[in-house]
Amino acid sequence: MNSTIDDIIIHPLKTKKDKEIPPTGMFFVNPGEAHRALAATVKSGGEELFLHNSRLSLSSDSCRFVAGPAIGAPAAVLVMEKLIALGARRIIMMGWCGAIDPDFSIGDIIVPKGAVSGEGTSKYYGDVKRPQSSSEGRNSLTRMLAAAQLPWKDGDIWSTDAPYRESRAFLQQLCREEHVVGVDMEFSALCSVASFRNIDFNAVLIVSDELWSSKWNPGFKNTIFRERCTRLLDCLLNDAL
Repeated sequence: MNSTIDDIIIHPLKTKKDKEIPPTGMFFVNPGEAHRALAATVKSGGEELFLHNSRLSLSSDSCRFVAGPAIGAPAAVLVMEKLIALGARRIIMMGWCGAIDPDFSIGDIIVPKGAVSGEGTSKYYGDVKRPQSSSEGRNSLTRMLAAAQLPWKDGDIWSTDAPYRESRAFLQQLCREEHVVGVDMEFSALCSVASFRNIDFNAVLIVSDELWSSKWNPGFKNTIFRERCTRLLDCLLNDAL
């Protein structure tokens, strides 16, 4: 879709009531992690601000923000657009993904480079076939994970709006032909927005379930998955606060 800026009806805006936020922050798309991160920020002396359809807080030194939750591409894009309008220029997203490559298991951490869009939002932000995360920000993120002794893997992600319509044959094709290793609901759209708005965006995803075997293998209550989520969230918060 190639519409000129003048032809767009609604633009993300910073209103007179909005407070400008720091350029760097974290976006937790899942409710559990978002609520914990926001509570930890406020408990450490930070400030909670209004954010329509989500939540937002600033660290005690006003150097970092924490936002979320927002599940799914349309909701996540609404939040990201507002964060950018408020001053965000470097965003790290934490989320979950399902593994479609047998080399990836529940609890694995993925720092994705590229995305394949299966959602309906990305196409309105340009014609990029395979949106990419920021290489500079990705290097900083992986150094942080290494310092925290959190092992991670590479891999591209397919994002979908319809998690209950994932075809086994199609996912196998994505893995085989597009070298996609996992599926989520937000990453490709957020990459597209970040590229369009010219900001630094990266994500770190934890494998929550396996979609590559004959049966779906959910790991949401798996001990390794839950412990890895806690360690990763603490790593991000300690780096930010």
